[in-house]
Amino acid sequence: MIPQLVTVRHRRADGRRRRLYVPVLPVVLVLSPLLLLAVLGGVVACLATRVSPVGALRGVGQVLWALPGTRFEFEQGRTAVLVSVR
Repeated sequence: MIPQLVTVRHRRADGRRRRLYVPVLPVVLVLSPLLLLAVLGGVVACLATRVSPVGALRGVGQVLWALPGTRFEFEQGRTAVLVSVR
């Protein structure tokens, strides 16, 4: 299943917390021209390095399929960011 919502929690240096909910589908639709260029660049890179574009696309699909339920946490100094994918 492709993730539908990404939650980003951000703790600022002063201790305040902020939570952002990012819906995936509208972001993908807005960024689709850039995604098209990225896919074309990926196909060119695959052909230049003699990697199967279908195999590379299958690998990306497997990563996207595994994303729901994943949590990433980044900390630097007093600032922390937690990203959870639903």
